[in-house]
Amino acid sequence: MNKNRLRIFDTTLRDGEQCPGASMNLREKLEVARQLARLKVDVIEAGFPVISEGDFTAVQTIAREIKGPIITGLARCVAKDIDAAGEAVKPAGKRGRIHVFLATSKIHREFKLKKAKDEIIRLAVEGVNRARSFVDDIEFSPEDASRTEPDFLVQVCRAVIDAGATTVNIPDTVGWAVPEHYASLIKYLHTEVPEFRSGKAIISVHCHNDLGLAVANSLAAVKAGARQVECTVNGIGERAGNAALEELVMALQTRADYFGNIECGIQTREIVKSSRLVSRMCGLLVQRNKAIVGENAFAHASGIHQDGMLKNRNTYEIMDPQVVGWGETELPLTKHSGRAAVAARLKEKGFKMSEEDTAAIFARFKEIGDKKKFVYDDDLVSLVEGHITEVPETWSLDYISVSTGNTTVPTATVRLRFAATTTPATKTNSCFQDASIGDGPVDAALKAIDRLTNTKGKLMDYSLRAVTQGMDALGEVTLKVDFGDGSLTPGKGASTDIIEASAKAYLNAVNRHLLSSREKTPKK
Repeated sequence: MNKNRLRIFDTTLRDGEQCPGASMNLREKLEVARQLARLKVDVIEAGFPVISEGDFTAVQTIAREIKGPIITGLARCVAKDIDAAGEAVKPAGKRGRIHVFLATSKIHREFKLKKAKDEIIRLAVEGVNRARSFVDDIEFSPEDASRTEPDFLVQVCRAVIDAGATTVNIPDTVGWAVPEHYASLIKYLHTEVPEFRSGKAIISVHCHNDLGLAVANSLAAVKAGARQVECTVNGIGERAGNAALEELVMALQTRADYFGNIECGIQTREIVKSSRLVSRMCGLLVQRNKAIVGENAFAHASGIHQDGMLKNRNTYEIMDPQVVGWGETELPLTKHSGRAAVAARLKEKGFKMSEEDTAAIFARFKEIGDKKKFVYDDDLVSLVEGHITEVPETWSLDYISVSTGNTTVPTATVRLRFAATTTPATKTNSCFQDASIGDGPVDAALKAIDRLTNTKGKLMDYSLRAVTQGMDALGEVTLKVDFGDGSLTPGKGASTDIIEASAKAYLNAVNRHLLSSREKTPKK
């Protein structure tokens, strides 16, 4: 193996999705996985198969349909976990990997597991051995490794490598490490475990961002000899998140002079597209000043900066924005563009759409085309992603009208269509209409929807962004709703009218909630 080759292990679909409110359905996960393949990550951790039927199906589907990257499923050192992961990644064939983990730190041994060191090693070895009955590619993670005694960590590493693990991940599970300390730990393992020096196994790192050091710790570890980095797009993940893939990759590329020409196979021009897709699929907006992919990442407002940029871009720009995918927009479509042109543009953008999907998206494209002069690539991508995030519609928006002003009571009249698939034959596609007042036009519309659908939702989060620039920009609404079941249900909607976009997003959440309620109802 090339000693300068760094594997990028993407866990957006597993650790990233564990972020509260970031859950994705199967179709959304599959679309993200396709984009990760275009990004050319080395490994996709597709989920935790034993956790639920949905996770198992997602990992199995991704293993079957995604070509290129290694597909891995996470498992505790428990027989049922490993068996589920083995079955889920089976369609990937030789590209299948099982990632088993077991806590090793003193605090976890004493308070969580209540097991001695020798028992921890025995369970770890048994887990790796069981995983080897399914696949040849085994990764082992000693959970909370950064707080584990270094000499015991060496024992664990040697034991699991002898059992067949080819990658040993050293997680900073709670974001406790600091760069110098973490790098010294990686160097120590390199020195004390001969298999890392010989290339029989490689060290991986998985850093959390509780102290804002996930990327810094990961880069320090790479400098110290780690040759796989586990990360997520946009840095999403549990608690404060994980190391951000885009920051890691561009730091290595931009500062190749410092990191010693470390190689990774990431297609950097896909970074911005990947960021936007993940943001829209999981409903977590990217902060404007986020490094690499934030809207302000390459914006220069200072007069001094602008003057320098006009004279030489390198004065205030250390990388070319086009290298990561900024500024790449095709000529816009218009309402006169035909279905073939739209289908071709979708293909250029990397979307794999069926005839039925293309027809549905084209119908929405014509609606948008009637409302604005040009339909830009970002508008089209938003329509596609809105179509992907759809769930079976119990209710759909048929009509909305609002009356509002600074001296009038905001009022909304809403007409909804009740879907044929959920109604008796006598009520096929029945329409129902109601009106409500509220603190504003959006609040009034949502209250009218609550009355019509017989639901009671509490809006917990609401965000609006313009998909493109201009007065006729497509507005995209992302929200989260508490329907009183202890969880937050996401919803997304887009329109040139922000009230309509809000109503569509709320209805998307209502339909998700109703679908989830039906699935949880025991069958008689």
